Amino acid sequence: MARRNLFKPPPPPNVSSSAAPADEQKARFPNTGAMSGMKSTLKDVASNAVREIAVDVIEENSPKDRLSFTDADVVTLTESIKAHGQQVPIMVRPIADKPGHYKIVYGRRRLRALRSLGIPAKALVRSLSDKQAILAQGQENTQRLDPSFIEKALFAAELAKNGYEQAIILDALAIDKPMLSRMTKVARSLPTPVIAQIGPAHGIGRRRWEELADQSRSDDVDIAEIITTLRFDEVKSSDDRFSMVSDALAQALKSKAPNKSAESPTLSIKLNDGTPLAEIKETARALTFKLSKSEVPEFAQWMRDNAEAELTRLYETWQSKQKPE
Repeated sequence: MARRNLFKPPPPPNVSSSAAPADEQKARFPNTGAMSGMKSTLKDVASNAVREIAVDVIEENSPKDRLSFTDADVVTLTESIKAHGQQVPIMVRPIADKPGHYKIVYGRRRLRALRSLGIPAKALVRSLSDKQAILAQGQENTQRLDPSFIEKALFAAELAKNGYEQAIILDALAIDKPMLSRMTKVARSLPTPVIAQIGPAHGIGRRRWEELADQSRSDDVDIAEIITTLRFDEVKSSDDRFSMVSDALAQALKSKAPNKSAESPTLSIKLNDGTPLAEIKETARALTFKLSKSEVPEFAQWMRDNAEAELTRLYETWQSKQKPE
């Protein structure tokens, strides 16, 4: 058998005969096993990579999960970022109809601080649907920021108003249906200006917010009018502002309550021999007869059996006397 000359270059390939079919070429690098795993790993690394994005192309028009952050909060964070850099990235998602622009998912306070410094934001970019963005926003803030009860309640109410399904809201806030019902009731009962004046009130739990909401539904008082008389500028703590509103509302309700001293005293009726027969008590809403079952049990039972006929007779007698002669 003739040996091949190692120093002689091989003849040019026959293109028509050596070209492998596309399927055969793909088969040489199948999308399985280690190759597939490497592609998946590279994809995950790319999706988790932090990018620098100009702050002026990031929009904030999405449901808010916090009542507000004060200027002091932003200043403190700004100083920290200025000294140590942005340690925690924000999350954004691309805006489909505005190439190169993004919508904030979470990290509004960090974004506000970065805007004041005029430096790009370190951000995770995710192609999320509205539902996925709400889940990411709610879960991240619940786990990291620990929003107060009223902040969660307002967030839940805003999501419901914007048409999000109940299941999405429950998952975003990690709550159950009874809690969502309570939150929605409080958020709808209290006027927005009242909540804004009070603030997040992290030390005030669900029960006290529910009590305030229940009291505010009274027709006798207007909580929105009450807060206009309060000096909130003298109280810096949000919890203290809540107590101020709660106390003022309770005092207003107390002043509207019927004056018990003006009520008629209880009238006692006795038989000729001194046996107690009944008591008549009058309030602003009712006239109450109370028969003694211990002193006159037989009569009390008879009145029980004949009350309808006797009261009707008395009413007709009274009515006949109202007619002019």
